[in-house]
Amino acid sequence: MARDSFFKTAAPLAGLTFLAVYNYPVKTDGQNAEIRATEQSVYYRYCSDAREAGAAPLRKGQPGYAPHLDRDGDGIACEPYIGG
Repeated sequence: MARDSFFKTAAPLAGLTFLAVYNYPVKTDGQNAEIRATEQSVYYRYCSDAREAGAAPLRKGQPGYAPHLDRDGDGIACEPYIGG
């Protein structure tokens, strides 16, 4: 009797697990390449360019971040200067 009740409760859960795993949207290589190209297409030669575009400050990993814009190497480029 306990075995029958187990299968009555476990079978619907197994079906939901199957749907959740196999209906998960997967991006194709073409879509991933398009996303990477979009992220890499932003380039700022100077921090003034990034500020004019409203993108500053830029953090490492964000589109437009480049090491030449990060003078102190802390992972944040084009930081506002606070003189002191």
